Amino acid sequence: EDRARLLLERLQQQAKARELKKQREEQSQGREGAGLSPGGEPEGKGRRKRESEEQPSALRRKKLKTKQQPRSSSEERASTEEAAGGSSPTKKKKANRRKSKVQQERTEAGKECFLQVYFMCGIAVFSFPSPQVQPFLPQWLAEPKRVQKRIRDNLCPIGDVPGIHPRLLKKLQMNGIDSFFPVQAEVIPAILQSASNGYLMGRGGYRPKDICVSAPTGSGKTLSFVIPIVQVLLDRVVCHVRALVVLPTKELAQQVSKVFNVYTDGTGLKVALITGQKSFAKEQEMLVQKKVTGYCSLADIVVATPGRLTDHINQTPGFSLTQLRFLIVDEADRMIDDMHQNCLNQIVKAAFQGQNDSGSNMLFQRTKPGPVTAASSCSPQIPLQKLLFSATLTQDPEKLQQLDLFQPRLFTSSWQEVTFLSELLPCGLQQCYVPCDLNSKPLLLLYFMLTMKFTRVLCFTNSREASHRLFLLVQAFGGITVAEFSSRLPPNERRRTMKEFEQGKIQLLISTDATARGIDVKGVNYVINYDAPQFIRTYIHRVGRTARAGEAGVAFSLFCLVQERRFLRMLRDAGIQDIKKHPVKGNSLKPLVEQYEGALCKLEKTVKNERAQKRA
Repeated sequence: EDRARLLLERLQQQAKARELKKQREEQSQGREGAGLSPGGEPEGKGRRKRESEEQPSALRRKKLKTKQQPRSSSEERASTEEAAGGSSPTKKKKANRRKSKVQQERTEAGKECFLQVYFMCGIAVFSFPSPQVQPFLPQWLAEPKRVQKRIRDNLCPIGDVPGIHPRLLKKLQMNGIDSFFPVQAEVIPAILQSASNGYLMGRGGYRPKDICVSAPTGSGKTLSFVIPIVQVLLDRVVCHVRALVVLPTKELAQQVSKVFNVYTDGTGLKVALITGQKSFAKEQEMLVQKKVTGYCSLADIVVATPGRLTDHINQTPGFSLTQLRFLIVDEADRMIDDMHQNCLNQIVKAAFQGQNDSGSNMLFQRTKPGPVTAASSCSPQIPLQKLLFSATLTQDPEKLQQLDLFQPRLFTSSWQEVTFLSELLPCGLQQCYVPCDLNSKPLLLLYFMLTMKFTRVLCFTNSREASHRLFLLVQAFGGITVAEFSSRLPPNERRRTMKEFEQGKIQLLISTDATARGIDVKGVNYVINYDAPQFIRTYIHRVGRTARAGEAGVAFSLFCLVQERRFLRMLRDAGIQDIKKHPVKGNSLKPLVEQYEGALCKLEKTVKNERAQKRA
């Protein structure tokens, strides 16, 4: 900077010297052309000058003002000519031309000076592009393991995946699985490799890396962790809680527990489901048993929801996680968003308590991981490996920091450096939106069901109340086998409803977002967003209930005209461009209006009766 400043001053001085030289030359030429004597007075015109000095006119006042400012040679020459020859138009034009020419030369000289400085300093002066902020991601996020998104085109025979136990291969074939999906073919060997020395220690005695999986809905993430966990625990001798699966909803936990039961059948491994569907005392009986020597565990694999799990950690005597080897967090982004971080902290704290309540000494003591030293490497320790699965895994570093991951590996189906959420949609999904007004929304739903003959439709609303009212309205209209699915129903009724829907006995299932997360609803042909989702992740999880496992499916979104701009912008920001507009003409809805008005009257009476029953 100092060198550049000195160089700039030197060049400015040179430019001023050139300018003064030009001024002297022009001044001498001007005197010769105007007939001035060397003294500067015009020949034969002294009397006129004296008269102008004696009579102070406006011109003289103007000259007095200009004398107070530094003038160039052209300005002096112009004033001299005015004093000598009055206000001749020709002389004024010549003076103005000389003045503009000098100013232009001065500007060009200044530009040349600055250009020389900038070029010598290596700075481009012709264009200054605005700096663009580039996203900076950790290496594991910036360089993930890429997984093929197209399922049907990239199936992998189960025999081609290395390391799977023959007993599990036989189980897979018995359940009709001959090929793995791309995500399963990549993740299963990775988990098995991290436990190649058994569950008591990591590979080579080192702590295994945590694994994160971000793949579209319906890509087989559940089986990706069920198979390797069951295989790693096949050789266990003493029953302890070795694997803990945490899920956000009861329905999703029940679904995962069912898959575990299928592949642990006949192996001696025990699976416990704790979601609050049974009494707290019965769940305690499933987890621990008190003997003369102390408490012993009755479960190898625990599938739980966060709230119920926290209760058992704090209130169930003998429930220990000190032997925990795998911590699986399914729908990890929702677990973070719903503020279940306290639950995850309690799990980690319980896993590193050292001794269980029975007081028995364990050969493999466990302490919280720290820096690797010679002393810490001497004593063997059971590692705790975290496995995170989600269709929309966050890249927010603040949220990921809360998970305290250890050298994580990421498996993703996105093939771009910055992941667009559109990459997480199933390949066979066709997306449409229908602009409408608020009053015609129920008519559009009835039109799709009765006129377009839609079957196995999953319809989403934003609240339990909206879901219930829409269910009552469609039921009052008639002609459609409809059911509702929300948290206002007891668990047994929800299980029965879901089973009937999968069997095809229910044409339309109206639900809240309770079924939008992870639940594998088989055979969904259409998804209808009756209420527009507020967030793009909610939209992705909703429409991901169809077109699962490589099948085809269609998603319709109904929203008012005032919501159209915001909705399309939300999709565009997520990289979703292939959504089509599907307008429905008003004439198509007219045949349904009369019966619809009658259904509204029935709905009003039903709602009044329900309110009266609640008050009673």
